[in-house]
Amino acid sequence: MKRYLTFIVLMACTMASAQNINDVLRYSQENLQGTARFQGMGGAFGALGGDLSALNINPASSAVFNNSQFTISGTNYQTDNAATYFGTLRNANENDLKINQVGGVFIFKSRTDSNWKKIAIAVNYDLVQSFEDEFRISGTSNQGIDNYFLNYADGVPFGSILLQNGEYIENAYLDIGAFQGFADQQAFLGYYGGILDPIEDEETATEYTSNTVYSAVDQVFSRYTSGYNGKFNINFASQYQDNLYLGASLNFHTVFYDQFDEFRETGYDASSPIQQTYFSNFLHTEGSGFSFNLGAIAKVNQNIRIGGSYQSPTWYQLTDDLSQQIDSDLADSEINYINHDIINLFEEYTIKTPAKLTGSIALVFGRDGLLSFDYDYQDMSQAELRPTGDASFSVVNSEIANELNGVSSMRLGGEYRIGHLSLRAGYRFEQSPYADGNNIGDLNAYSGGIGYNFGGSRLDFAINRTERDYNLQLFDTGVTTPALINKKNTNATLSYTLNF
Repeated sequence: MKRYLTFIVLMACTMASAQNINDVLRYSQENLQGTARFQGMGGAFGALGGDLSALNINPASSAVFNNSQFTISGTNYQTDNAATYFGTLRNANENDLKINQVGGVFIFKSRTDSNWKKIAIAVNYDLVQSFEDEFRISGTSNQGIDNYFLNYADGVPFGSILLQNGEYIENAYLDIGAFQGFADQQAFLGYYGGILDPIEDEETATEYTSNTVYSAVDQVFSRYTSGYNGKFNINFASQYQDNLYLGASLNFHTVFYDQFDEFRETGYDASSPIQQTYFSNFLHTEGSGFSFNLGAIAKVNQNIRIGGSYQSPTWYQLTDDLSQQIDSDLADSEINYINHDIINLFEEYTIKTPAKLTGSIALVFGRDGLLSFDYDYQDMSQAELRPTGDASFSVVNSEIANELNGVSSMRLGGEYRIGHLSLRAGYRFEQSPYADGNNIGDLNAYSGGIGYNFGGSRLDFAINRTERDYNLQLFDTGVTTPALINKKNTNATLSYTLNF
């Protein structure tokens, strides 16, 4: 009977939002992989076009195609994370294989003397962000997990987090989260998890003390993430006379994201009533998004092409659910009924990412090869959570405006052709979104590739390697000394293109 009652409360439960700046950045930053040719040249296609993944940079790209095409791409994603926490280094890696791109373009050439030489209609799917990742952190810290629960419990009346007569512990946990908020719910977990007690045994008490005794504690933290942000383009473009290409795209995003955090703490003093603590959190996010692109490419002469494009803000409609589990030597005997089957449902919310402007130039050396350069600008301080009238969202939006900055990105790529064989190389740089450069560092990426044109089809291969540093807090409050994460992604992509 207990589980049935819990399910009813679960379905009715909604919580005040607990989203933060990390959630906004997760969906505002795209790490587009694309076709092997696109990757091999560092994604510098804004003035070139003629590649299905280039539609994400400049929607005029489809009008550059001379004939209809279909392309499919698969990528092996390898992530290597080195985490340093209080002088201790731990490594973790992840491998994942995905179909990351599939699409086609249909070219309709004019049969009259019209200035509009051809029309292109394209549909394409690209994986703009893979969330498959894991890292492990360990070290000896002077900040115990008790600080997390004490910070949330401070000012919460003790009586408001006590079980009522005949109330199941899991139902109380859900109800407190739904009607009193996240802070009270964490205070509830801290008390029934044995981590803290009120200083005075009165229902009106609002001050708490820790049941742990330590000068330093040993901590092990693991994070496992999975999911993706996929973008589906519907594109329309046209060639005007011989030198101008115009295009527009409608973009539809699909988001799935899972994050499992597991934390263990030991190494307390011998006099401590608690000798071990376990705390885990599982976050699931899913939703959809929409944006649009406008762009143009112009041939200045036989060798020079320039491009410009605008990507609108992306409006994501997302829902979260969160489950938690806690245990310690002093935990309530029924604490295990609060587990990852007991889920808090959040109300739907919106993340609006900033618009992006791109300028591009390319040098084309006949059939021998080309060089291409793209520059993007996106003001991350303009990102926001909605509804803006929500008090907790207002706090996060203020942090975004004060801590984030404009982001400049540059992509440089080249291709050299030897008969049917093409050799490619690329470089990508992206600034930190933070004004002070902390928390997330600059991104550097290097790529290389090779392709062979069979006439009616083409086979391309590329290797792309990115590197970036992150400062990661284990928890939003209490345990705030960050771990330094050096993240390296090495992606190997194979694409097949069919002309028809």
